[in-house]
Amino acid sequence: MTHQDKLRNIAIIAHVDHGKTTLVDKLLQQSGIFRENEYVEERVMDSNDLERERGITILAKNTAIQYNGYTINIVDTPGHADFGGEVERIMKMVDGVLLVVDAFEGCMPQTRFVLRKALEQNLVPIVVLNKIDRPNARPHEVVDEVLELFIELGANDDQLDFPVIYASALHGFATKDPGQKTNDMKVLYEAIIEHMPAPKGDPTEPLQFQVTLLDYNDYLGRIGIGRIQRGEIKLNSQVAVMKVDGTIQKSRVTKLYGFIGLNRVEVESAQAGDIIAIAGLGDINVGETVADPEQPEALPLLRIDEPTLQMTFLVNDSPFAGREGKHVTARKLKDRLMAELETDVSLRVEETDSPDAFIVSGRGELHLSILIETMRREGYELQVSKPQVIIREEDGVKMEPFEHLVIDVPEEYMGAVIERLGARKADMTNMINNGTGTVRLEFLIPARGLIGFRTEFLTETRGYGIMNHSFDSYQPYRGEIEGRRQGVLIANESGTATTYAIEGLEDRGVMFIKPGTEVYEGMIVGEHNRDNDLTVNVTKVKAATNVRSATKEETTKLKTPRIMSLEQSLEYLNDDEYCEITPQSVRLRKKYLKKNERDRYEKQKAYASQA
Repeated sequence: MTHQDKLRNIAIIAHVDHGKTTLVDKLLQQSGIFRENEYVEERVMDSNDLERERGITILAKNTAIQYNGYTINIVDTPGHADFGGEVERIMKMVDGVLLVVDAFEGCMPQTRFVLRKALEQNLVPIVVLNKIDRPNARPHEVVDEVLELFIELGANDDQLDFPVIYASALHGFATKDPGQKTNDMKVLYEAIIEHMPAPKGDPTEPLQFQVTLLDYNDYLGRIGIGRIQRGEIKLNSQVAVMKVDGTIQKSRVTKLYGFIGLNRVEVESAQAGDIIAIAGLGDINVGETVADPEQPEALPLLRIDEPTLQMTFLVNDSPFAGREGKHVTARKLKDRLMAELETDVSLRVEETDSPDAFIVSGRGELHLSILIETMRREGYELQVSKPQVIIREEDGVKMEPFEHLVIDVPEEYMGAVIERLGARKADMTNMINNGTGTVRLEFLIPARGLIGFRTEFLTETRGYGIMNHSFDSYQPYRGEIEGRRQGVLIANESGTATTYAIEGLEDRGVMFIKPGTEVYEGMIVGEHNRDNDLTVNVTKVKAATNVRSATKEETTKLKTPRIMSLEQSLEYLNDDEYCEITPQSVRLRKKYLKKNERDRYEKQKAYASQA
């Protein structure tokens, strides 16, 4: 039996919160890869803090499991479409996919997005119905839903004949019969070895290795991760790097890593089918081929999904600038954004006429908000503008990105949601009422229409609605979409917000701040009840007098303010507003802090619209 016959390369696909990371945990633990006394965290594949907090996979990662002499390389795929740039490339590294589906929720949009990419590459699927121990699980109906999804996505006959494994990742068991519980994951290991093909590629032919993922190390520089398509590679050997522009660059392999469990281990050599990491190749990029210098042959370049959303990142120039952050200058901001480009190939950074502003383009709101959240945790202070979709022109037609939106909502809120989405140019494509009191609605909606919709949606459904969306396609521009309906309350002077002032403003709208919050002139402190902006004084202090009052000792009760998260703040922005982000605070502000400057801007805007 050859080295390749004992190798299986698979990707794991699942919607957010369907149990993918927990499943990998159990596969690792039961394979005996950890020592008995070794401390292992839960959700080991979620390697950074943001992934753990949000319960989502942001970065693709791989692990290797040893089972009965076989090596199973599992590549974790991001579940959210904003990280689809990674998904497409991962599919080039593997021969099969493990599709994990919640036995109650069934197929969801992000499952659909990644699965479509897998089926297009003719990969072999195994379906794992997870959480079958849930009291409301409906495994047989979900299997039918999965089959319908496969047919809809154009799966071939072999792919439609997929094996189904029933599992509970939480309790660490897998079985072929949902009515029969087992004690371990053995059934799943065996299914992977039996149904997944061994990697192809002749180890005796000239080397071909394609970079699929990038990592970066301060000492080693860029590290290219991918799969050897054919041939063999050895430590310290000379290789030819086939660049995107067609040039060939000679390099030497200074470090060669294989994978065991979650660790990278240095190896002397690797051959066709192995997933490895290579250092020493200079400024190598995703999609470039590492080949035999004697017979350099390039593999087809990998297509990387283009960005669909952009924002302007600016140096923080508010009155509170420099108070809370370590990195506050334009040079620091530029260096950090350029460093992100080393590993995130779906990101674009453009310089502007101003040295203090950069246009950053990404795959969606989540993609950009994760970058912003990461930067603020690293001590950066910055401001960002309202997210804007990237409009393309194809054959003289204006095209914009559209999203596939799936909403689960109680029946009584269905009408309000449909009405709101209608105003945002959404087309309903499907409606399923399974008689449980909850309706599933599917829409095709311009990406612009989703900006700012989540907060409105949660308000309309009293928090009971669930929405998920993924990129669908570029389609002709749908015309103007109504923006935020309400105006905002703007502080008219700097100081500390008082209970007395906020109490007097409560009937004007919803406050975003608590008493004791420091504010500055031009900062947004609340949402106005009406559609115009209102300048207010939130720092007013109650005048001290000698007059006694019967109600003097009563405690003032204020309404709970709306404290917005980073994502909610980004969605809330209007064209003339910025979101100020520091390691400790997220503040909304007007671009022009002085009232007379805002009035002048409004007049110019009105004049321009009439011209």
